[in-house]
Amino acid sequence: MGEVRGGRPVMEVGAFVVYRGRTWQVVAVQGQRVYLLQEDGQEMTLLVGRLFADPGFEVVGGRAPARVPEWGLFETVPVAAQRRALAWLPHIREVETGLPCLPGEAEGVVVRAEYDPARWTLAQRDAAKAREMSALGFGPVTRTTVERMRHAYRRQGLWGLVDKRSARPSSATGRADERVVAAVLEAMRRQRGRSKGTVKGLRVLAGQILEETHGRDVVALPSPATFYRLVNALADPGERPGRPARTATGAGRSVAPLGVVRPGEQVQIDTTRLDVMAVLEDGGLGRPELTIAVDVATRSILAAVLCPAGTKAVDAALLLAEMAVPHPARPTWPAALELSVAAVPYERLLSLDERLEGAAARPVVVPETIVVDRGKVFVSESFVAACETLGISVQPAPPRRPTAKAVVERTFGAINTLFCQHVAGYTGSNVTRRGRDVADEACWTVPQLQDFLDEWIVCGWQRQPHEGLRNPVLPRAPLSPNQAWAALIAMCGYVPLPLTGRDYLELLPVRWHRITERGIRIDHRTYDHEVLDPVRGQSSGVGGRQGRWEVHHNPHDGRQVWIRLPDGELTEIPWIHRDHVHRPFDDCMWRQVRAGVDGHGDRERHEAELADALDQLMRRTRNTAGTLPKKRGRRSPITAPDTAAVLPGA
Repeated sequence: MGEVRGGRPVMEVGAFVVYRGRTWQVVAVQGQRVYLLQEDGQEMTLLVGRLFADPGFEVVGGRAPARVPEWGLFETVPVAAQRRALAWLPHIREVETGLPCLPGEAEGVVVRAEYDPARWTLAQRDAAKAREMSALGFGPVTRTTVERMRHAYRRQGLWGLVDKRSARPSSATGRADERVVAAVLEAMRRQRGRSKGTVKGLRVLAGQILEETHGRDVVALPSPATFYRLVNALADPGERPGRPARTATGAGRSVAPLGVVRPGEQVQIDTTRLDVMAVLEDGGLGRPELTIAVDVATRSILAAVLCPAGTKAVDAALLLAEMAVPHPARPTWPAALELSVAAVPYERLLSLDERLEGAAARPVVVPETIVVDRGKVFVSESFVAACETLGISVQPAPPRRPTAKAVVERTFGAINTLFCQHVAGYTGSNVTRRGRDVADEACWTVPQLQDFLDEWIVCGWQRQPHEGLRNPVLPRAPLSPNQAWAALIAMCGYVPLPLTGRDYLELLPVRWHRITERGIRIDHRTYDHEVLDPVRGQSSGVGGRQGRWEVHHNPHDGRQVWIRLPDGELTEIPWIHRDHVHRPFDDCMWRQVRAGVDGHGDRERHEAELADALDQLMRRTRNTAGTLPKKRGRRSPITAPDTAAVLPGA
């Protein structure tokens, strides 16, 4: 059956799985292929990705993988509820493990006798913790309460410790009397189609209706301020005072430690300045920050994020999402990045799974342990809580010990040597190695450098033999990260199930916006779809957000957002000009376009002009086969770096 390693279910040799409605036994796992056998002797060989993609796939007897929690909701609960959940966290850890902190922070911490797992059962430790928390002022805490909180934490992580009563959606009308609500609705119905008056006049009409229905002084009208809020909650956006009214029949708009042998067993994350001068969105020059995640066992660069300055928690969340979710080749990437040119039997693999056409050869790893420095981005509560929910242990590196992250530090040096020096604007490793015309050579923006780096990781780094990677059977031949990844998976005998697309969306940054008649407005961009029709102008019901809706967005691709509708699922909402802009763009590029387009005319025309300017800019960037326009003071044109120039052995 499928065990659980690192918090995620695994498929290993001997397990029974369901594929295409039939039960098979896993007899072997070799690289990216899995061998299945039935009781009648029928055999089948297929790719692991094709097996996981089957709608009816499951590991017989295995626990279903836990879904990523809705972390955007944690911010919606009151601060007191957040603090109480964070206060429960070390107590739950102490009952489970004997230590109130993470393993990486356990230096000097002694296991208390009453919580020693070697001496007491879980039930006994639950009872001891209940007595302690009652004495600390948590209220009357019983053993069953501690047990219930432990199970909730296992299922949902930090979100399971939140008092769900504080997260209940509030009613649009609050505690208003139902008879008053009915009178307000009747008053608005009578006013529909007529000349629009004021809220004060509507209040008088509602009072008359209450008197006619229930008698004089039987039901009191609320105060004017409360009545105004009630009207705003009940009225259609087109019927609110000060706006044109709709008719009654009008329809709404429709250093590698010893023993690391499994991919993902330890992943190291760090941030540094890239040795390339980039053109920033304001036209100035600067060295962007590079944050990477490196798998220690295979030396694979699982994810890399460039930002102009100051890595934020947004970039850390994207890094976590990108390393654990399949990374398809971008439509604009050259053919050199496709699996068809890799050292694999491509035709045979393509006959087994046609989705491999145009795919990128890049590992997908769900980490077991992440080693980070003590920067506030990587030790923040949200990042650590998300890692714990995915079964990932966060291990802070000791202070002033760069050798604790030797693999990622050495990888930074390799990137500067194998990639940066081939890019225009290379600054060298120090000022003594810096050229005189670095400022004149700089011509690439941060998004363009991100594209070059992603291409080089797939076609360069992942295919380059690494002296630190050796096959025990053939120790003289160094392996590439991709080859080591396939070999170690075969040796482990199991493949961790990757995160789903929904999990990736849950890890994206969250914003809160209203849904108007025109859709969702974000930074002069309008996102709209017919699925928003039932909730246009309505309140989300989430307390503390003034009726705004939870919107997830990707800062590196503004062509769509995802909104959580009343059914609880994240639904994709496209930008109204997405069909006009076919390539991803980030916030920096959008701000650059906005700075160059004057806002004149109405809003729709201005947004269309911005979309056209963005498309023209991206076309010029893509179609510059070798030469870019000269900058002020530049004496010679700068040529785009040849892809082959940064490939190993080129």
